[in-house]
Amino acid sequence: MTAPRPTTSAAVAAPGADEPYEKRWLALGVIAMTVLLVILDATIVNIALPAVTADLGISAASQQWIVTAYTLTFGGFLLLGGRIADFWGRKRTYLVGAAGFAVASALGGVAQNEAMLFAARALQGVFGALLAPASLALLTVLFTDPRERAKAFGVYGAIAGGGSAVGLLLGGVLTEYADWRWCFWVNLPVALLAIVLAVPIVPESKAPGDTSYDIPGAVLVTLGLASIVYGFTRVAEASQTNAAEAAAANAEAAAQGAPTLVTPDSGWSDGPAWLFIVVGLVLVALFVVLELRTGNPLLPMRIVLDRNRGGAYLTSTLVGAGLIGAFFFLSLYFQQVLGYEPVMAGLASLPTTLGVFISAGAASALVPRIGPKPLMVLGGLLAAAGLFTLSFVGLDTGFWELPFPGQLLLGLGLGFTFVPLSNLALVGAGQHDAGAASAMLNATQQVGASIGTAVLASLSVAAISTYTADALSSGANPQDPIVGLTAQVEGYTTAFTWAAALLVLGALVSAVLIKATKEDLPDELVVHAG
Repeated sequence: MTAPRPTTSAAVAAPGADEPYEKRWLALGVIAMTVLLVILDATIVNIALPAVTADLGISAASQQWIVTAYTLTFGGFLLLGGRIADFWGRKRTYLVGAAGFAVASALGGVAQNEAMLFAARALQGVFGALLAPASLALLTVLFTDPRERAKAFGVYGAIAGGGSAVGLLLGGVLTEYADWRWCFWVNLPVALLAIVLAVPIVPESKAPGDTSYDIPGAVLVTLGLASIVYGFTRVAEASQTNAAEAAAANAEAAAQGAPTLVTPDSGWSDGPAWLFIVVGLVLVALFVVLELRTGNPLLPMRIVLDRNRGGAYLTSTLVGAGLIGAFFFLSLYFQQVLGYEPVMAGLASLPTTLGVFISAGAASALVPRIGPKPLMVLGGLLAAAGLFTLSFVGLDTGFWELPFPGQLLLGLGLGFTFVPLSNLALVGAGQHDAGAASAMLNATQQVGASIGTAVLASLSVAAISTYTADALSSGANPQDPIVGLTAQVEGYTTAFTWAAALLVLGALVSAVLIKATKEDLPDELVVHAG
């Protein structure tokens, strides 16, 4: 016998128990809109930073908080947001996250000073930490058929892999042709439309069983993750600041006719950064100990210790670390070396998105047939090949020579990586832990991105310093702009090379740790009436 079909909005049942929820594809479209919002907001403001800082009078030392305020709260609250989605209701958490994100975006758009803008960005991060894991958990419980789930995660993978490049383009268009404030206001109609559509279309689901909150665990992991993200952010900022100060000192000395080479210190010499990193690691270690002893933990260790999911999370961290090397340094290369305007820089970043769309569609068809592991290994190697291709760019490299094929390869690799990665990280997590498992996936990507930014920025600065020192010792004119631009290219290509190495390492992790086959992909999640 089949169970009677619920009359509430939750009509998704386990395979074989009932027909799938009839509006699941419409629900996917709604959820995709808000997932794109969260991804976009990590990059859409980047190109607008000069305009924002000039308009609000934000100092160079403080402007990093426009980005950091968002990444700190988003990364810090993700695991708590995932558990809130599981226990309070995934649809309810999704709606609150979308509404809060819209309000925070409106506040950012009307900001009159840096304090108001920083607060709005922090608020965006908090509500994004509710929205992101709730969205992914909803996909997990809506699509139980392995082939349909692969297609759904294909859409998610395309957004996750290509959304950052779209954000750069949209940020450039809005900044150049409208106003930087539209980088925030553009979120409002999308979020409001998603809310209006989600109410009748998206079903509610909750975790069965014990739904008591692990408050001590939430405090520990939130503070720990935020501290780690901030510590690595300080390293990246210190590297960039030290490089800028050294360049200014060398230029001033050269103008006086007595050039004295100043070599910038590495960002890793920043004492407070290490303090935040170490404190964060200690807090996360205490969190793990607590979770092993708690009856209803915020993050059940069975989620992480499962070999396949653990391998997926580690791969996610490495991909997040390497991916930042593409978008951050490639954007700088287009604007500062090739002289592209913001819109052109955004357009020049689109081949990555094209590659993601192509491979995500292919991956969604291939995952149920061959399993996740071969695609994740292939994806990591393709993405690494793309970044390695970009490591050969120069001062006058034509767009179609290296940037286009390099980005296309990168996008193809990311699509083949994100689709099976998202699938594998959530399959088998169970009805009780879908939100926590999806939050863990988001958290690993966020922490990986912050670590990658710090590592690649410091390596880039070191390469710039070495090249500059060699050039000046060989008698080059420090006032020659070609010297400075060539040094920048040396820094960017070094970052691309090391980012490629991180993605190769991610592919090796997938090859060694992941044992799941196509037979392991079906799941038995059920959506319960909320």
